[in-house]
Parts: sequence; C-alpha cells; structure tokens
Amino acid sequence: MYPREMDGTKIKHFLPSPWMFVHFNRYDFMIFSLNKKWPFIFLCVLVQWGATARFEPKPLGPKPVKPFVVVLDAGHGGNDPGNVHHGFREKEIALSITLKVGALLEKNPNFKVMYTRKSDVFVDLMYRGKIANQADADLFVSIHCDAHNSLASGASTFVLGLHANEKNFNVAKKENSAIYLEKDFETRYAQYNINSPEAVIGMTIMQEEFLDQSVLLAQLIQNNFVKRLGRKDRQVKQAGFIVLHQTFMPSVLVETGFLSNPAEGAYLNSAQGQQQMSQAIADGIIAYHQRISGASASVVVAPSKSTNTPKPSTPSTATTAVDSGVLFAVQIAASKNNLATTSANFKGLSGVQKQDSGTLFKYYWGHTPSHSEVKKSLLTAQKSGYPSAFVVALKDGKPISVEQALKANK
Repeated sequence: MYPREMDGTKIKHFLPSPWMFVHFNRYDFMIFSLNKKWPFIFLCVLVQWGATARFEPKPLGPKPVKPFVVVLDAGHGGNDPGNVHHGFREKEIALSITLKVGALLEKNPNFKVMYTRKSDVFVDLMYRGKIANQADADLFVSIHCDAHNSLASGASTFVLGLHANEKNFNVAKKENSAIYLEKDFETRYAQYNINSPEAVIGMTIMQEEFLDQSVLLAQLIQNNFVKRLGRKDRQVKQAGFIVLHQTFMPSVLVETGFLSNPAEGAYLNSAQGQQQMSQAIADGIIAYHQRISGASASVVVAPSKSTNTPKPSTPSTATTAVDSGVLFAVQIAASKNNLATTSANFKGLSGVQKQDSGTLFKYYWGHTPSHSEVKKSLLTAQKSGYPSAFVVALKDGKPISVEQALKANK
C-alpha cells in the first residue's frame, strides 16, 4: 500500500500498472517502474528534497537607503516671463541654472532630484509646492532673477517669514503676482492678500517648524555666492513668498542677481555665470545634506575660473571638543512656543534643553563633546520622529558652526 499523502505531496492516481502519478509543490510527476518499491523510494527522496528547499533561509540583501529628495523650482515660465531687461528673460535664465543644479546633484547617488518644470511651461504657484509635498521631499529650492529701477546688483537667498522691510515685501509681492496668471485665482488664493504685509503672518506659522533648517540652507548657498564667487552680498532674508508657503519641508528662494543691471544680467545669461551660480547652489545643498546627516566630509568643489574663488579647505577629523569648551548637540525643533522640556513634549526624548534666540525657542538634545557620538544621537532623534533634526555646535552656550568646532580641536 502506497502512502496517499506525505508532507504535502499527494499521490493523485495509482493504476494497477507500473505507472504512478504524484502531485508535488504545484507540479505533477509521473513515475514508471516495474518494481513497486522504487516509486515509493523516489517519492520519499522527493519529499525530503522539497522540505530542505522550502525551509532553507534566503540571504537578505542590504536595506535600501532612502535618497535625499530635492525639488528644484525654476521660477516663472510659459506665459509668465518674469523679469525682462536688456534682452535677458528671467524664465529662461532661471530654467537654465535650475537644470544645471539638478545635473550636478544627480551625479551624487545619495540624491534624487525632481523638477517643477524642465521646459518653458507655466506652473501654478500652488502646484509647485504640491509637487514637493507629494514627493515627500527633503528640500525645496526655487530659483529666480531679480530686477529694480536702479543699477542694484547682488544675490540674495530668502526663507519664508515676515517682511523685515518694504524692500523684502516688494520682492515677494512681485514674485507672488504670478497668481494672477492662474485660472480661478480668486478662489484658490482667497486667503492671501499679496498687497498686505500683515497677511503673511498666518502664512509663516505652518513653515515655522522648518525655519532653522531653511536658514541653514540659505546661509550655505549665500556664503558660496559671496565668498567663492565674489557676488555682492544682499544677505539671507525673510519674506512672504506663496511658493514657499505651499511646502512642508525646509525651503528657500534664491534671487541670483539683477537682470536690470546690464553687467550682472550679462553674467547670469552667460554659460560661465550660470555654471558658477549653479555650482554654488548645488554645493550649498550638498553641504546642507552633510550637516544634517552628521557627516564631516568636505564638499567637493568643481574648479571655477573666477579669480575670487578660494581653495576649498578640508575640515579637521577631530571628534571631541573637551579642551575647547565646545559641545555638539542635535537641534530637534524651533518654535515661537515656549515648551516645557519634558520627554512627553518631545516624543520620549529626555534631557532636552531650550535656548531663547530672541525670535524662536530652539530645542537641543544629546549634548556631548564627541562629534562621533552626536552623529549617533542624530540618528536616534530622526528615528524618534524628527526627520529634519540636524547637528549643531555650541561654545559657551552660543551656537557656532560645526566646521569651527571641528577646527578648534585640530
């Protein structure tokens, strides 16, 4: 008598002949033998082989690393030319610089680059931010060219915030006026009054969580413009740009220069000018990524033809700062709200310390003199629900750059 079932293997049919039909692992086998013992032996071997094959552990590959997603936004486009002076068109120059920035970032396997537009098309301001939000982007960078009724010159980098003065307000008002080219703008932007400086107050609240990170990115980009390229420093500023308000991640708007200034317009319209400006922006983004990930490797800077370009320096590899009185920490939040530093308010993290910067309360965690240890704390904070946390350095309780802290221990 032959078995009818063995470890999931079934004899489907048996005839009074040398033939036997076996079903095993979704397959049918037909066995032939003049000796009735041989099919049974074959069946046992088949079952044993199947049990071994099914339960043999499969090697697990490395866990995929989430890329750092950057959304690049070329200002204006299509029926919105932006600023036009001396034959220079903002929509064309902004697009060219944006694509060059993207090409530089795409060489780095850690980055994934997305664009709000890659051709001469008009994209609604609201939809630009939506693209970044749906992509779960880590950064949003909007690139523009400025203009004025004078020979003003220089580059500036904006973050979302209250207009510090009328000049900042006018820059934002001009960029925000693109909404009038959109269909049904009265309904879509009913809550905005771009002619009112007070209206931006409500806009800034939703971006408050990312303000410090936005300022950090803006400073890195602006420093490259000024120190490397010798552009006139119009500084990091705050203003109420609708395109920044729509995003829920650190975001900046770059004004690369003034097309109304013939010399600066010609520079921004040139291949060399666009390459240098795009390199400065891309390197600022890369430096930002290294800063928030706790990396201390130097940024690779492409050679520039500008005589104002200094040679890049290599940061110190020191990992402690005991002798210099420097501490590293992880900044997990910044808010106008004065929160109690209990673990219940910070997703279970205990030992949070608070600093009043005048406009915001900054919340630090994981203080240590060791740079290698703070990088571990950064990973813990990010896993605890603070994906935008980043490493800072403090000397006598006052913020300094991480680079300064590392060099102090050289």
